[in-house]
Amino acid sequence: MIETKYPTTQAIRVLKEFGIPFTIHSYKYEEHGGTATAARELQADEHSVIKTLVMETDTHEPLIVLMHGDKEVSTKNLARVLGVKTVHPCEPDTALKHTGYMVGGISPFGTRKRLKVYLEKSIAELPVIYINAGKRGLLAEICPQDLIKALSPVFVEIAL
Repeated sequence: MIETKYPTTQAIRVLKEFGIPFTIHSYKYEEHGGTATAARELQADEHSVIKTLVMETDTHEPLIVLMHGDKEVSTKNLARVLGVKTVHPCEPDTALKHTGYMVGGISPFGTRKRLKVYLEKSIAELPVIYINAGKRGLLAEICPQDLIKALSPVFVEIAL
């Protein structure tokens, strides 16, 4: 469902601040439903629904990985790219501490701390993406090129 009235999250404030055109879509959030639920509710291809994953290196350095909804992250390949021993997903409390967002509602925009963002390279080739807008059940439809301009991510090829 396209929303004309929606909550103003920190992510939405940042989208507006950068002048990024966006459309908000809301859906009924399902615990552990993930991108499959979002894609089904929005009648969108899950490949275009982007996961915002908060991870840490073996030295506890936090980072964000943006990945297609229908793909997984190869943490081994990511660790190689970063030049570290290991990379692992953060616990929900740690992700909240780093981003200010609850798991299931994490946006790469407007995080509490400025985190380095890694973007699966093929996301840039999509005509449109759906990415979390800072609240569970709330996605922003944007052009990936606008995301790239705003976040200056590092392009990676780590999808499984």
